[in-house]
Amino acid sequence: MKLVTFSTPTPHGDIQRVGALHGDNVIDLNYGLVALLEDQGETERAQAVADVYIPSDMQQFLMGGQLSMSKAKDALHYVQARYDGTQAISTSKDQCMVFALSEVALLAPVTQPTSIRDTISFETHAKNFEKRTGKPIPELWYQQPLYYKGNTHTVQGNNAVIPWPRYTEKLDYELEFGIYIGKTGTNIPVEKAKEYIAAYTIFNDISARDVLQQEVTMLLGPAKGKDMDGGNIMGPCMVTPDELDPSNLSMVAKINGEVWSQGNTSDMYWSFEQIIAHVSQSETLHPGDFIGSGTIAFGCGDELERWIQPGDVIELEVEGIGVLRTIVGERN
Repeated sequence: MKLVTFSTPTPHGDIQRVGALHGDNVIDLNYGLVALLEDQGETERAQAVADVYIPSDMQQFLMGGQLSMSKAKDALHYVQARYDGTQAISTSKDQCMVFALSEVALLAPVTQPTSIRDTISFETHAKNFEKRTGKPIPELWYQQPLYYKGNTHTVQGNNAVIPWPRYTEKLDYELEFGIYIGKTGTNIPVEKAKEYIAAYTIFNDISARDVLQQEVTMLLGPAKGKDMDGGNIMGPCMVTPDELDPSNLSMVAKINGEVWSQGNTSDMYWSFEQIIAHVSQSETLHPGDFIGSGTIAFGCGDELERWIQPGDVIELEVEGIGVLRTIVGERN
């Protein structure tokens, strides 16, 4: 499934829902399950049951584990079988189950992850950093996955505008993808780690490059080089592992339609399974935790010596997931 968190306008304001992509449409999985239950004769408690399995918050949905995923698939297949692409379909209470993508806003799949960890898992990207700084890659990089933690309150979704921080002259994109954790676990062995991956998404890790380069000289951070409102951009959807092989996916970054960066997920030195095993040592992972892959080789403006400008449109594409579109805001 390609799962999404979307918002849609109502007379009482915008509401947030969990859905699945179906062509140029979004299927509301909660209302889809309501309709399925009603069709099976569960008329009085259909909404209450659906709310348990498919709540309106993706992180709460992930906490439901495989049971919630199974009910979501049932709802998706039920609606797909009955929607002919022309006439609207709804529950017995006239709750709309299918929306055109043009009618909704796609938020980050998990609007506020329980945690954000971003790794440096592409060796060429690390080596390019070595060339720019004159410092060799630490031997530790080859011994274990390295990562930093981000601010979970700064997440945005598809078509978001990046507010340009007032303290930087060199704002930068980073072409990445990442995973959401789907169940609780500690000291997870590598051979079991895949069971903890709920889904994959695209990640645009916005950086204040000039500030970041200064911060890393202190052997701390990143701090303001990464921590900014709207700086963690994820989406447009999250794809479940049964529909995606992450080992060989093309990745492309376009700025105003021009290809700036391209690479492949096969270049990851550290796999997500290895990363999960390392991160979970004596530390519990939770449903809704996000882990980024780090930037692919030449996957940011800093490596290319090209810089995004206000008004630019950034499109990050990962095969099998989609395109994550972002607009660069004006300088403050």
